[in-house]
Amino acid sequence: MARRTAGLGALGIAGVFALAVLAATGFGTVNSWARRISFAIATGPSSGTYFPVGEAIAGLVSHPPGVDRCHRASVCGPEGLIATAQTSPGSMANVLAVNAGRVDSALAQSDVVAEAVRGIGPFRGARQTHLRVIAALYPEQIHIVARGKSHIATVAELRGKRISIGPANSGTAVTARRVLRAYRVAGVKLSNDSADSAAQKLQAGKIDAFFFVGGAPIALVQALLADGQAVLVPIDGAGAQRLIAQNEGLYPDSISPATYSLRRTVPTLSTESLWIVNDQEPADVVFALTRALFDSSNRSLLEEGPRSMRLISVDRAPQNLPAPLHPGAARFYKAR
Repeated sequence: MARRTAGLGALGIAGVFALAVLAATGFGTVNSWARRISFAIATGPSSGTYFPVGEAIAGLVSHPPGVDRCHRASVCGPEGLIATAQTSPGSMANVLAVNAGRVDSALAQSDVVAEAVRGIGPFRGARQTHLRVIAALYPEQIHIVARGKSHIATVAELRGKRISIGPANSGTAVTARRVLRAYRVAGVKLSNDSADSAAQKLQAGKIDAFFFVGGAPIALVQALLADGQAVLVPIDGAGAQRLIAQNEGLYPDSISPATYSLRRTVPTLSTESLWIVNDQEPADVVFALTRALFDSSNRSLLEEGPRSMRLISVDRAPQNLPAPLHPGAARFYKAR
């Protein structure tokens, strides 16, 4: 169990930032730093979509002594809890870290979690049995961003191209390999770039396309599309059907024209962003975290975060999960 009491020096940059936000936004004054319970949320690279979401959740559930917004028990997590967002390589690394108890909780793609609990794909022969879910948060669309000058209009036309599939231990890399297999795309030259690096390489003509899994709109994708440097490749047809049939945690979706000022709707597939936790985390702590996430007083804070967070809903949170709910979270949903 990674839960522990920590001094201020152990909070790290993200934790200090979260507490600074609490004070700067008028949520209250921290009067005592004597005792705290640290609670980490592993996210992804600082340039990705998970990190700002993790920061927003950490600020919402943290309950330092003396913070005025936590005067009602249901608004924040347990008294004394300091949640911090930590950077990480992404979903696959997060799943392994949570299962091993190296981190309290994390954000991860539902399709990656589905493979982890079944012990298949990159987790073959190593079922991750200690994963539990706090909540399904919001959908994450699979983006295939192709260089306009590469004239790639279908997934099949990625054959023989230079493609970045995301960092090696990221959920994007796991999903990208699955897409390429389903469409039987061969002869590709793969690289494991961060999203920022992939975008720069695309602009420079050093790669032909890159994958990104995240809740639309993605700022760097938006910039490439707006400049006419890139196009979105649709994920549809027989390959999409194979993906859905063979992979739990993927479902049909589309990216509307309004999302990126597109000429037409782009069909794709989505997975779900999950907040996962180790099964040994205390039920009362997880109950309080879940209750705080969905407290009506916190709705405005969710909507001030990244756009994807506006889709977080207590109704969808316990639905269609690839792993069991943590007993603390299950208690909250049952009581509600």
